[in-house]
Amino acid sequence: MSNSPKKDAAMKAKELQELLDFIAKSGLNKVNIETEEFKISVQRDPNTKHVVSMAAPAQNHAPAPAAAAAPAPAAPATAAPAEAPVANHRALKAPMIGTFYRSSGPDAPAFVQVGDMVEKGQVICIIEAMKLFNEIEAEESGRIVKAMVENATPVEYDQPLFLIE
Repeated sequence: MSNSPKKDAAMKAKELQELLDFIAKSGLNKVNIETEEFKISVQRDPNTKHVVSMAAPAQNHAPAPAAAAAPAPAAPATAAPAEAPVANHRALKAPMIGTFYRSSGPDAPAFVQVGDMVEKGQVICIIEAMKLFNEIEAEESGRIVKAMVENATPVEYDQPLFLIE
């Protein structure tokens, strides 16, 4: 039985490393994750590479993991001010962090192109998060006037993906 805790610890370390690698690739500036077992805070200054800190578990905060998940997405709003060109244009935004893809595969056509009319509920792109591919649907109908993100690039929560009129 003495091998079991070591095996669990090794698996957790590997999972933590994968999570940190994912966060590093996502381009997020700040992420806070807290569970009963650990607390991770990752903050990146735009002028520096990485700042990562890990703290000991906070045993007295059992409901904190749910609360810690909510504030993290609020920080990334840096690109929005320069991208509000016209009053009748609205942004179709990323509902999660991950990697943005305009098509279902490398050889497949893009779900939408600039100038296309889209209907509410139509798939407009895919966001890969933690090795899961999530189809993102248009929240409203209209015409795509601008693609705001390059294919196969990281996106943040609430980041504009397309402008629609």
